[in-house]
Amino acid sequence: MSPTTSTTPNLVELIARADERGLAAAALACLDRCLPLLAPEATDQLRPLWLGVARAGDGWPDRLAEARSAVAAVADTAPVDAAPVDTEEAALVRRMLDEAPGTWASGPLREWADTCSLAALELHHRLCAAPSPGLAEVLERCRTGGPEGVGPLADGELRRQVRVLEVLADGAAGGLRRALDLAAEGRRVVQAVRSRRARTA
Repeated sequence: MSPTTSTTPNLVELIARADERGLAAAALACLDRCLPLLAPEATDQLRPLWLGVARAGDGWPDRLAEARSAVAAVADTAPVDAAPVDTEEAALVRRMLDEAPGTWASGPLREWADTCSLAALELHHRLCAAPSPGLAEVLERCRTGGPEGVGPLADGELRRQVRVLEVLADGAAGGLRRALDLAAEGRRVVQAVRSRRARTA
C-alpha cells in the first residue's frame, strides 16, 4: 500500500504562495505575538503597520518608521518593578522588527515573513524548553511537516501562523480581522507565560 500524501499545504508552501498583503500580515502577526518579550508594556505600537497592511502598503515606509520609534520608546521605559527581559529573546524580537523591509514588494516581504516565522517559532520553543544545538533543523522540519520535536507553545504558534496565511489567502473580507484576532490571542499566551515565569524565577 502506498503511503498517504497530504494535499494540505505546509507553512513554507503557504509563505511561497502568499501575496504582499498575506506576507506582511503573516510577518506582522508573528511580531505582534512576540512583542511582549521585548517590550512587556507594549499595546498598540504596531498599529501603524497593521493600517499599512489594510491599505495595501500605502505609506508603508513612514508607518514602519513610526512603529519602530514607538516600540523603541516603550522598550526603553519599562517600569522599575517589571520582570527583567531576557536579552536573547529580546534580540530575536528586535530582529523581526529591524528586518521589516522599507518597500512594499513580494520579494522583501517574503524574506521578512520567513524570518519572522522562524524567529517566532524559536521564541515559543524557548518559553517552555531550553534551545538545543539542532533547534534550527527541528524548526524547519516543523514548518514543512509537523510539530515533532518542539514544545506545545511552538506547536500552537505553528498553527496560528498557518491559519493567518490561510484566512488571507482565500480573499475573505474578514481575513485581516481574523489575523489581528490570532495575533492578540497569541500575545495573551506569551504574556501569561512570561508572567508565570517571572513569578517562579
